[in-house]
Amino acid sequence: MAARRVAILLRSSVVRPLSRGLPTFSSLSNPPHPTRSQLELSPPPMTSPVLPRRFSSDPFLLPSRPFSSDSGPSNVVLLQDGDQVTAALKKAKDVKLPAIFYFTATWCGPCRAIAPVIEQLSQKFPHVTTYKIDIDQEGLGSILSNLHIYSVPTFHFFHDGQKATEVVGADVQRLKDTMENLYKQE
Repeated sequence: MAARRVAILLRSSVVRPLSRGLPTFSSLSNPPHPTRSQLELSPPPMTSPVLPRRFSSDPFLLPSRPFSSDSGPSNVVLLQDGDQVTAALKKAKDVKLPAIFYFTATWCGPCRAIAPVIEQLSQKFPHVTTYKIDIDQEGLGSILSNLHIYSVPTFHFFHDGQKATEVVGADVQRLKDTMENLYKQE
């Protein structure tokens, strides 16, 4: 008798909530409207994330991962103004050092995607200096215009004091092939 009572209790506790909780076609056509008291007792809605009052392309204000890592030597040099870019270009031409000028922007998705490849290549070719230039820095307009930088990422490759070639876009294979052809040491 006790077993029968337990079976009845179990069946009623399983069957009843299911039969009450499942919607029927008739209940879906007339959805219940909450009353004012139900609304006051409901938990507060989730809040949206706090957005900054103004957006900035300043790389020091944006969360980012470092351009270089501790896994090996990096020859990536960040140029922060027009004078530094002019001096680096002069050095690449006059001293005839192998160099890559990497024109980028913090807002550029392909630039961020290719950044780890640039890091790997800078480790593979430690004798080549890669100059990273953010095109949104102040005072670069005339320099970018003179160098015909119209999109990012753009790479200018210098070899023996001359601009040897350029790669426009995040073409990883072309970037690797160009570096192999120009800078491979035997």
